[in-house]
Amino acid sequence: MTGEAEVFRQVGSTIESDLKKAETIALPVTLVLLVLVFGGLVAASLPLFIGALTVAGTFLVLQVINSFTDVSIFALNLTTAMGLGLAIDYALFVISRYREELAAGWPPNDAVVRTVRTAGRTVVFSAATVAISLSALLVFNQPLLRSFAYAGVAVAALAALASVIVLPAVLALLGHRVDSLRILRRKPVTPTAGENDVWHRIAMTVMKRPGRIAAAATLLLLFLGAPFLNIDLALSDYRVLPAKASAREALGTISTEFASRESSATEIVVPNYSATDARALTTYAAALSKVPEVARVDAAGGSFVGGNLVAPPNAASARFAGKGSTWLSVVPNVEPVSPAGERMVEHLRAIDAPFTTMVGGPSAQLVDSKASLFARLPYAAAIIAIVTFVLLFLMFGGLLVPLKALLLNVLSLSATFGAMVWIFQEGHLSKALDFTATGTIDATTPVLMFCIAFGLSMDYEVFLLSRIKEEHDRTGDNTRAVAMGLERTGRIVTAAAVLISLVFVAFATSGITFIKLFGLGLALAVLMDAFVIRATLVPAFMRLAGEANWWAPVPLRRLQQRIGLSELVELDEFPPDTQPGATPLPTTQRSSVSANSQ
Repeated sequence: MTGEAEVFRQVGSTIESDLKKAETIALPVTLVLLVLVFGGLVAASLPLFIGALTVAGTFLVLQVINSFTDVSIFALNLTTAMGLGLAIDYALFVISRYREELAAGWPPNDAVVRTVRTAGRTVVFSAATVAISLSALLVFNQPLLRSFAYAGVAVAALAALASVIVLPAVLALLGHRVDSLRILRRKPVTPTAGENDVWHRIAMTVMKRPGRIAAAATLLLLFLGAPFLNIDLALSDYRVLPAKASAREALGTISTEFASRESSATEIVVPNYSATDARALTTYAAALSKVPEVARVDAAGGSFVGGNLVAPPNAASARFAGKGSTWLSVVPNVEPVSPAGERMVEHLRAIDAPFTTMVGGPSAQLVDSKASLFARLPYAAAIIAIVTFVLLFLMFGGLLVPLKALLLNVLSLSATFGAMVWIFQEGHLSKALDFTATGTIDATTPVLMFCIAFGLSMDYEVFLLSRIKEEHDRTGDNTRAVAMGLERTGRIVTAAAVLISLVFVAFATSGITFIKLFGLGLALAVLMDAFVIRATLVPAFMRLAGEANWWAPVPLRRLQQRIGLSELVELDEFPPDTQPGATPLPTTQRSSVSANSQ
């Protein structure tokens, strides 16, 4: 048994089983890697705890939304992958900053306050950029993309709330016990390692030759993105199912054993039709049959091939007649879901009809879906670019920094999409990844991946820039600030990128092709951003721009300062007993410092 309904049913059931398999793979592997990062079970379990809260909360939100509107089952994959990924990212950042504050000499409660003021604020802004990127999917008419917007915005919001409310409360309860139940001995967390840190050395090496390194990295990304110029968008068909799925085997048999394509015919409906239009209908059907991509046209007036009547009306033609309406079956001689199928629809719609007509079927669905996507895509891109630019400016106070972040994100994503075209459209790794290459990419997947990957890329950009800005405000030295920012965030952001990419790779084990593309594509996007963009292009461009990174016209600077989204932790707020020759503050004075900070 097969057909559209059965294909969708088997896709849904396969995704449900794949989701359980992905969780079974992702959770234990993530726990092991978190232990490697933190060295202890207590600290390692906290990100998973925040992830579980986020995923469960998002499922509840989707359940409520589903009582008002349709929510696609595919949103469950995004919820689990993004929920675990973002929650782990944010929790890693918060816990790392908390341990750093403890190492600097602050008592646990004061360390929590300082952590929320710095890392917590960064998490909120990072989550806002992710939510904005995914909320842009709401401008599209497709319920599938809207479902991902519901899930993505809920995931980002709940991950941020859990990381700045629940997690700090847990850290306050644990205090120094956050490092208990140690399995591995790790080096003590220090406020700074200086030139001994690998990320510090990478930043300084890049900034010695920023022009050459920026040019080389840019050329590499452009080379990787070149296949994207040949992308061919289409709609998914039965071939997204595993090769052994019964619905796919049945449709594959029909496709190979039967030359005619009645099962994928284009339907042309005439809603207002009367017996007096019979002659006009015959003329119209004959004209349709002359289209090069059409094999045959079946209608109430008979069957037509190349403009000629080949089968006169008979009893079977009654199936085309309705009460005041009729329809025509246009059987193609080309692959319906393909560029040739799109040309057929254009040719059919270009023929003047003597009455009102509506064109449907797989080929028309492809044309209309792409037209709807491309018509709304500029609005989605504009929403992402403008709101992200404004948020980054309000946070960092310079015009060049958000502009650079937007351009580097687009450059990184073009390379990721180029790799996806090379792998999935051209099928170079089809045997290794066990999927059927169709020569096309599902039309909605690049839009979805762009919004998600853009948000995740901004995630790490905000983490890095927040520390660079903090150091620049302290010292006024742009080069030192870039090196220190990369040093402070390098290890933890790298760990976060590896962890979230492993979560996405776990979902790439799915038997459904576009879920495999979704998981592998986002994993590559995250790794590309973490290791290529952050390690080379960000320090290179920030070194080339110098103090211009933080420039803004006076009116905009005043507006940014008035809104007060950026906040500096002053040097005199550090524990005096950690400074040479300083006298420790009494407990009451330390409490007042924490109260003022809060």
